[in-house]
Amino acid sequence: MGRSRRTALRTTAAGALSASLIAGGVLALTPDAHAAGVRAGAGTATATRAGTDVRYVDITAADGTVLKANVVTPTGAADGTRHPLVVLPTSWGFPQIEYLAQAKELAASGYVVLSYNVRGFWQSGGGIDVAGPLDVADARTVLDWALAHTPADPDRIGMAGVSYGAGISLLAAAHDPRVRAVAALSGWGDLIESIYSGRTQHLQAAALLDTVGRVAGRQSPETREVFSAFYSSDLSKEKEILAWGQKRSPEAYADRLNRNGTAVLLANGWGDTIFPPNQSVALYEKLTGPKRLELRPGDHATAELTGLFGMPNDVWNDSRRWLDHHLKDTANGIEREQPVQLKSRSAGGYEGYPDWKSVSADRRRIALTDTATIHTNVNSGADGGIVFLSSILDQIARLPPMASIPLLPRAWAAVWQSERYPTAQQVRGTAALHTTVTPTEESGTLVAYLYDVGPLGLGKLVTHAPYTFHGRTPGQPFGLDLELYSTAYDVPAGHRLALVVDTVDPLYIEHNPSGARLTFSSPENDPSYVSVPLREQ
Repeated sequence: MGRSRRTALRTTAAGALSASLIAGGVLALTPDAHAAGVRAGAGTATATRAGTDVRYVDITAADGTVLKANVVTPTGAADGTRHPLVVLPTSWGFPQIEYLAQAKELAASGYVVLSYNVRGFWQSGGGIDVAGPLDVADARTVLDWALAHTPADPDRIGMAGVSYGAGISLLAAAHDPRVRAVAALSGWGDLIESIYSGRTQHLQAAALLDTVGRVAGRQSPETREVFSAFYSSDLSKEKEILAWGQKRSPEAYADRLNRNGTAVLLANGWGDTIFPPNQSVALYEKLTGPKRLELRPGDHATAELTGLFGMPNDVWNDSRRWLDHHLKDTANGIEREQPVQLKSRSAGGYEGYPDWKSVSADRRRIALTDTATIHTNVNSGADGGIVFLSSILDQIARLPPMASIPLLPRAWAAVWQSERYPTAQQVRGTAALHTTVTPTEESGTLVAYLYDVGPLGLGKLVTHAPYTFHGRTPGQPFGLDLELYSTAYDVPAGHRLALVVDTVDPLYIEHNPSGARLTFSSPENDPSYVSVPLREQ
């Protein structure tokens, strides 16, 4: 795809995201809240409310960068008693008042809470480091400052955060054994797998992060260079981008988290278009210490959003229970619950599992026996929706992206369907596609979608995933194995599942040369199928 076309796509995506930024809560700050953030960074005023004291402070990082922070303590905490400490790094684009409602809840129950604005954003100095070495060093400095200037107990330290704050918390805990517990909400395990899964650039996700970074922060030269290389699809810089991302991926430091014995809670949304759930599951699988995995309906950070305003919220409630148990030794029942907690996108309450393997224990294959050849460069009408907006509609109204399966043009979309299921079925876990692809060009992109198809042929998106290849021999078939994004979805009785493959999706940058075609076949010695974690409801 030409550079001008990629630039146009990026510009279109960034413009289309303006409404998504508000809907997803990324920039959901009223003018009063914005002003409060500015005031919070300017002084050392103290306020007292509902049994807590709030101080706004400056913390100087090792390189001289000033980080703006607030400290919330129980009223009367200066009596010499030591309290467990929770540190909250802010999310991407948020000021340090982001967690004030939750900080007061924690402080009222006996914690010292320090929330700080990560470098490069709002009133904190420096440039955006994207959870790099400077951010990890900042977290250590913040811990040192809290132990020196608050009645915090050095033996009872936890970290928590949403999105960017979750990733920094995990990385900090891996590098600093003083952190005993982490609650990582809508974070990531593998940064590259999040926005470059299947070797495909997640265009809308990257444009969202880039736009917020420009509006609410100051990108460092390195960050700007990485974004530019990401957009340009420059394969000569791919190894450099992969190394940059690995350095910022908690999964790369899972052995350190295990060695430190850190208690880790991971909570994500099924429809997270910034950090899809698969990479959090992969991190969870590598952890050997105390751990808990929670997956719910919603997009990036939408499940946690109401809690930031002090409203009842399952994610924050479980986070407090997790911290209470591991920092206060409170026997609150969380230690007796199944460590994997899932909530279906369709209906019902939470389901508990002893491990992730048990989630997908029952699997069925849908054979993809018919050969199909499709043309590239045209959106068939099957797609993953719009970042934030589509998954929010699914979360609130159970309206995922839809497509009329009979009307999908077979010139641009390959379609296979299962038989109708006489009883309701539950999809739980990770569906996987195995097929043989023959390209007419050395590079290409495809996107696989799994739909729940009703009697009239209307398909509701269950899950999907992109895949890009380079350096293939034209006309030479190759085997393809692709895991779709993990999900929990209920298929009604009388419906069927359909696998659709096309080559264009607004969520992603595609790499299909003009006029290219892809053929999907099912050789006798290597039959094609989609394996779905499916069981009767």
